[in-house]
Amino acid sequence: MLKGNRHVMSESARPIARTSAPWFALLVIILLAACSAAGYFWWQLRTAATQPAAISLAPSPAPVFMVLETFTVNVANPDNDLDRVLYVRLTLRLPNEETRKTFNDYLPLVRSRLLLLLSRQQASELACPQGKQRLIDKIKQTLAEPLVAGQPPQVVDDVLFTAFILR
Repeated sequence: MLKGNRHVMSESARPIARTSAPWFALLVIILLAACSAAGYFWWQLRTAATQPAAISLAPSPAPVFMVLETFTVNVANPDNDLDRVLYVRLTLRLPNEETRKTFNDYLPLVRSRLLLLLSRQQASELACPQGKQRLIDKIKQTLAEPLVAGQPPQVVDDVLFTAFILR
């Protein structure tokens, strides 16, 4: 409807009050916060990548193993049956190459100590896992003693059975 130069608007065509202004401001604030967070995390990742690690773990040295020849010994039996035989192959895990060299230099003495220790074992004890563990502990103690007078005690980190047959 026209009345002169004025336009008359119907109720449905009237401009709506500006209620979108608070939503627009809220959207801008959320957008700024998201961009700030993204920038912060990007900066953190970039600076963390350029800085060396505070704690860098040194690679552990390769283990030093010494394989001993197989031992075959008669073991004690409560029934006085001399047919009980232990067939065992040992591998020693040592802390360093120097200890392996020392054991290798005195190998006849090392083997003699082990043969005497193994021949004193009871067959019934060696049949159970606890007995085998006690044998490992005894081997460590036997080899820890100085090989010659004036020499420091030797360290054996572990004793591994690579063959173990008790008949």
